[in-house]
Amino acid sequence: MDIRKVKKLIEMLENSSLNEIEIKEGEESVKLVKSAGFNQAPQMVSTPSQVIEQPVTEKKSSEQTTEEVKPETIDGKSINSPMVGTFYSSPNPGADSFVKVGDKVSEGDVLCIIEAMKMMNEVKSDYNGVIKEILISDAEPVEYGEALFIIEE
Repeated sequence: MDIRKVKKLIEMLENSSLNEIEIKEGEESVKLVKSAGFNQAPQMVSTPSQVIEQPVTEKKSSEQTTEEVKPETIDGKSINSPMVGTFYSSPNPGADSFVKVGDKVSEGDVLCIIEAMKMMNEVKSDYNGVIKEILISDAEPVEYGEALFIIEE
């Protein structure tokens, strides 16, 4: 399939109210899916501001807010998605996950698979350390550069 056709399809998808387009030409096929992440970001930003405004008047609520914020800031390094695709935590459906929270990993260990265009791409650890958090659920879409894991060295 010609790259110009794919670019035109991307433009058409962005300018339409559709969420996905799939085109098949003979044995070749292209599936484009709009990212939902951009539409959700403003909602996430507005919700914490409402929570922060309320604790200013009550001292007890302020202490609770401080406790809630601390767990969200986990120290460590993030492993980011190298591509747009679908996140899979295990090699096969029903199989054990590559890693779980608390597992020790070494540089080069496989952490997950990102499926992109029917290709399964392994995501390997860039660091030695312990998995502190898995940020994506199984079979969820991911964007390029999106944080997948937090590893504490």
